[in-house]
Amino acid sequence: MGKLAISNARLIDPASSLDEIGDLLIEDGKIAALGQDLFVEGLSPDIETIDADGLILAPGLIDMRVVTGEPGAEHKETLASAGRAAASGGVTSMVVMPQTNPVIDDISLVDFIKRRAGETSPIKVYAAGALTKGLNCQDMTELGLMSQAGAVMFSNGDKPVADAGLMRRIMSYASAFNALIAHRAVDPYLSKDTVAHESDFSARLGLSAAPPASERIMAERDMALVELTGARYLLDLVSSAQTLPALRRAKAKGLDVSASVSINHLALNELDIGDYRTFAKLDPPLRSEDDRLALLAGINAGTIDIIVSSHDPRPAGDKRRPFAQAEFGAVGLEMLLPAGLTLVADGGLDLLAFLRAVTSTPASLLGLPQGVLKIGAPADLVLIDPGKPWRCDVDNLLSNSRNTPFDERLMQGAAITTICNGKIVFDSRTS
Repeated sequence: MGKLAISNARLIDPASSLDEIGDLLIEDGKIAALGQDLFVEGLSPDIETIDADGLILAPGLIDMRVVTGEPGAEHKETLASAGRAAASGGVTSMVVMPQTNPVIDDISLVDFIKRRAGETSPIKVYAAGALTKGLNCQDMTELGLMSQAGAVMFSNGDKPVADAGLMRRIMSYASAFNALIAHRAVDPYLSKDTVAHESDFSARLGLSAAPPASERIMAERDMALVELTGARYLLDLVSSAQTLPALRRAKAKGLDVSASVSINHLALNELDIGDYRTFAKLDPPLRSEDDRLALLAGINAGTIDIIVSSHDPRPAGDKRRPFAQAEFGAVGLEMLLPAGLTLVADGGLDLLAFLRAVTSTPASLLGLPQGVLKIGAPADLVLIDPGKPWRCDVDNLLSNSRNTPFDERLMQGAAITTICNGKIVFDSRTS
């Protein structure tokens, strides 16, 4: 593997709060040097060089919540197509959720994801193991064996574990080997058969709706179980302002808890459903503008730690139905970075807080060496033009499925070049 030099870049490393104009040298897939005026004496002509011309050079994004169709529903998304979509969005690492067919609930499926992704994906792919067998919310899986096989965290996908006794056993077992438990905080009884956020707006549309209390109740329960067991816990896809006080109290107690939010819930609100727009039908549902602003403030303040794409590909036939019958979900690997940069440009999101939530913090939670600009770290990088204006067009997306609520939306900011393990895996200037 050769060398690659990037000059005249705005180097941003959220882990160290570095933000300066400088250069970076990649050698053998790792960062070999970085700093100001590295190349004043010139470079050997055989070294490939990129002149960043002042664009941002940051660690590649790490997306901790990606649903794929493979295995079992490759028409929705393969690991290869998800990898290509991710690379075009500046994502260099992604965690595949366990709701595949078959479910990622034993070591053979963890191994399949690793092996298949290694063969087909241009970026790094990790598996999240299931908490319960077949996601049945009844029988605990062999978390320890899957962890040894390479699962980086454990989740029950979109199916919450309602049985507090079972969740206590899962947390106690996982804490023995410091595994990360990610759980959707939703009371399955309060949210049963609902399709929208409970409000005057959803009532006028005649939609069955879930109250924010459904999320808050389960979050409070999970925080109590974390205190009881000492588990490492990720509150998965927080969507309501009502949930944030429980998260703050848990952190104030010193509990090992963190939280993620989808970029959709930072950029959109319930009004984006509009005239029954099924591409904006998400789980959890888009909530009020007050909730959206509270979530943004939570990221800026560090209360919420992670931003994810919540990539969930759905073919057109699954979405172009009456709202109540349409499937939940939206693609997001290509929208995570530009939607976040648009929020930064609008003044609602701090740039460093945003980049930290999609790079160094996910890396730290998952125990990965990437996500930082540091000598010796993997050269997983993205060159960003934060001012590039463009309009989202679903026909130009690389995902196999193109169900996004951002269609036709004006965006500001995009990935220009994506590098994984020192290799250019996407370059908008040549693609």
